Amino acid sequence: MIFGTSVAILTSVFPPGERGRALGINVATVYTGIALGPFLGGVLTQNFGWRSIFLVSVPLGLIAALLTFYWLKDEWADASGSKFDLAGSILYGVALTSIIWGSLSFSNSGGGTTVAGLPLQTLLALLGGLLCLSLFIAWELRVPSPVLDLRLFRYNRVFAFSNLAALINYSATYAISFFLSLYLQLVKGLDAQIAGTILVAQPVVQVLLSPAAGWLSDRIAPRLVASLGIGINAAGLVAFILIDRGTDILLIIAVLMVMGVGFALFSSPNTNAIMGSVERNVFGIASAMVSTMRLLGQVVSMAIAMVVLSIFVGTVVLSPANSEPFIAGLRAAFLIFSVLCVIGLFASLARGKSVRT
Repeated sequence: MIFGTSVAILTSVFPPGERGRALGINVATVYTGIALGPFLGGVLTQNFGWRSIFLVSVPLGLIAALLTFYWLKDEWADASGSKFDLAGSILYGVALTSIIWGSLSFSNSGGGTTVAGLPLQTLLALLGGLLCLSLFIAWELRVPSPVLDLRLFRYNRVFAFSNLAALINYSATYAISFFLSLYLQLVKGLDAQIAGTILVAQPVVQVLLSPAAGWLSDRIAPRLVASLGIGINAAGLVAFILIDRGTDILLIIAVLMVMGVGFALFSSPNTNAIMGSVERNVFGIASAMVSTMRLLGQVVSMAIAMVVLSIFVGTVVLSPANSEPFIAGLRAAFLIFSVLCVIGLFASLARGKSVRT
């Protein structure tokens, strides 16, 4: 509910010439939370137990809710009167859940029945998800008020390719922290707290630069700014392909900081392009798609990571003693991510010019 409305609200209340800066600030606040979360979670767990992580969210949530009711006086519903697409929502939810679950359990046979080398439950989940997805597409094309207007992808080039670029970018980059966290602990022998501190280098840079990147996308075509960002991410991923046991930690920090620049240049300008390509009555759908592409890309990234590790490491428990297969898998994964990021760069450039609304 938060992710599906916050960007829509910002887009509605800021004119096109100021929208990028507002979205940049929004991205900065999101990644401030992402950067602070592991650190504060560690402090709370260490001093007050793991339950405190959940308890502290209660007063913070109440404060946020009160501020929202106090400050957001106006209400708008440009698509009011449309009937809620319950059937489409159910099909969409079942399709995504099945496909995601099937992808993440791809390498886990669990000793059960397999078909063509795949666990039976994985195969059934993927096939069921694809069937529901096909039914969802057929349904959405015939209902008058679809939960996801597929015509946006068919006739709106900017919207379609901007979302595709987002999906590919997050698919190529989300698992970076996962791999580097294991690398820093297993290969470099660092503890979890120090490894986590090193990984904060990327979101910190993104937080600092996102407002400026959003401001820039108000003055230069968002397509160009976002494409530069995803190009920088591709360069950073190529650098990580060369990682080995002797790679200097300072070099890893430097590459993470460079990728922080790439994330800043991509995230808010790409969101600006998406929201600027649609009419006001579909701001909610467009805002939800921004979140969907990000989260779906993150799942795809982790699915790729799991498959690569299953191929190179297998079922062996990761430890410093068997780190060589892990390093080989890490380099293979970064090669795949680099190729994906280059494809995402072409998708970003192919979107054409945005039409501001």
